[in-house]
Amino acid sequence: MQRSRYLTSIRRVVVKIGSRVLTDGAGRPDPAFFAAMGNQTAALLRKGVQVVLVSSGAIASGRSLLRETRRDLSIPEKQALAAVGQSHLMGMYQQALQPHGARTAQVLLTREDLTQRRRYLNVRNTFLKLLQMGTLPIVNENDTVAVEEIKFGDNDNLSALVAILVDADLLVLLTDAPGLCAWSEDRGYEPRPLPFIDRVTPAIRNLARGSSGPLGTGGMTTKLEAARIAAQAGMPAVIAHGRHADVLARILQGQQIGTFFAPLRERLPHRKHWIAYTLPRRGELVLDAGAVQAIVKKGKSLLPSGVVAVHGPFRGGVMVSCVDGSGRERARGVTHYSSKEIERIAGKKTSQIEQILGYRIQDEVIHRDELVVLKDEAENED
Repeated sequence: MQRSRYLTSIRRVVVKIGSRVLTDGAGRPDPAFFAAMGNQTAALLRKGVQVVLVSSGAIASGRSLLRETRRDLSIPEKQALAAVGQSHLMGMYQQALQPHGARTAQVLLTREDLTQRRRYLNVRNTFLKLLQMGTLPIVNENDTVAVEEIKFGDNDNLSALVAILVDADLLVLLTDAPGLCAWSEDRGYEPRPLPFIDRVTPAIRNLARGSSGPLGTGGMTTKLEAARIAAQAGMPAVIAHGRHADVLARILQGQQIGTFFAPLRERLPHRKHWIAYTLPRRGELVLDAGAVQAIVKKGKSLLPSGVVAVHGPFRGGVMVSCVDGSGRERARGVTHYSSKEIERIAGKKTSQIEQILGYRIQDEVIHRDELVVLKDEAENED
């Protein structure tokens, strides 16, 4: 019953599929899995539920086709494998969905596509049009061009960002584990997952100790982080075993399968979603207690008088974290002042900005329209 109230009006779902779910024991794409996933997604589409798949597997597919067994590959070698494997991966999805009359669309992304506002909006508009046309977008990181500084790092993180981008009602992370399971030093993992999580506490984070294995780049830690991002953005998420029969239908029916993460808040305006969960953090501002109270409890802007310390360097116009005296992150926002400028005006009154800097960009270090307060996940509430 806990889940059901969050699943009453699901119209758009983002489903992330990991490499270890879609491959067989030899690391090759498994036709049986693709057929099963084609049946499941087609069933959702017939019910009017829009689906976006975020699928790993391009590099694994390339490895299989080229019979590459080495693990210590360079970035260019991985990019070459992805170029070979991506078309094969898409072909398998198309083959699985063709009997159902479903059309697929390939969408390859890099972080730069989402961190630049104009490109972000272009990508969003493309997704919305594809969904409106009744197609099934299949998303992957663009491994053929991505390098370390622009990589998402894992498709779990990418799936959470895509879910926010398209205003999804639910994020489903399919893995080769039954969900987030209890763990202890003495007994290791318990076979039964935690069914419902209402907030990601430090104790919950400690449970995510799994490794990704040779095929993936994630693990339970990155899946937990993706679920946390979704919950913070006001969206429920589920981590479940991708090989369970009819796993997607069972999740949407509210059955006790996998681990369900409840949303922590109402949905944010779309621009605030983008600021808090898509832009990379470039620095940190330490705030005094009065400033924390003003922005968290009263919805105020951040003024220079409330800044105690600056951790940079960063330029103006980037996203920074706002932390309290204990180092706990309380908000994120876009500042129009650089770290050097903020260091000079920190602790000062707004009326002193122009006198100190010789100019004034704005009265606030971060205006409330560009500031997102993070929901409290601490075990002990203030």
